[in-house]
Amino acid sequence: MELITEKMLEVKNLSCIRDDRVLFKGLNFCIRNGQVLLLEGKNGSGKTSLLRIICGFRVQDEGELRWCNTALKDSEYFAQMAYVGHLDGVKKELTVIENLKMSLALSQAGRYSITQALKKVKLAAYDNSLVQSLSAGQKRRLSLARLLITKKSLWVLDEPFTSIDKEGIKLIESLMHEHIAQGGMIILTSHHDLNLTETKVQKINLSICH
Repeated sequence: MELITEKMLEVKNLSCIRDDRVLFKGLNFCIRNGQVLLLEGKNGSGKTSLLRIICGFRVQDEGELRWCNTALKDSEYFAQMAYVGHLDGVKKELTVIENLKMSLALSQAGRYSITQALKKVKLAAYDNSLVQSLSAGQKRRLSLARLLITKKSLWVLDEPFTSIDKEGIKLIESLMHEHIAQGGMIILTSHHDLNLTETKVQKINLSICH
């Protein structure tokens, strides 16, 4: 069994301002192996902005983020983090398997092979299909397959249940539970009530962080 190396993301005194409006300020939290953090709040409260800061897509106005007690820019953080946003992040002109091969070429291999991951997300019959021919739910499943074939400690998920049916919701929750059980960590936004048995979900409501 693979040993779990302790990981930790710390957010200290974080503030974000957009169009002269404070979305949140003085935000502090810490997430470690085996933990889930759910970001809540009304639309416009800064949930997606916070995820973008966590992913390095935008810079915070105040505060700092540290990975394993080291500033993000000086750490291996970005090699350890995977993001799935509102857009599925797949190339529609490529086939399903070509998309996964491209993702794998840019990252360290995970616990699942491409074939195993496609079977896991129930896309095995679509391996040579162009992504543009897939339904919205199937594209979302393909994004999840990318998480399975690469080795990432932290999953950052922005509304992962969008365009997913009940079967798909159960699938995502099972994949999340498996990732946590293997020592991973997850930060997400969702309007869906999470059903993660035996996993304590930490919650932060950004509507009150200003």
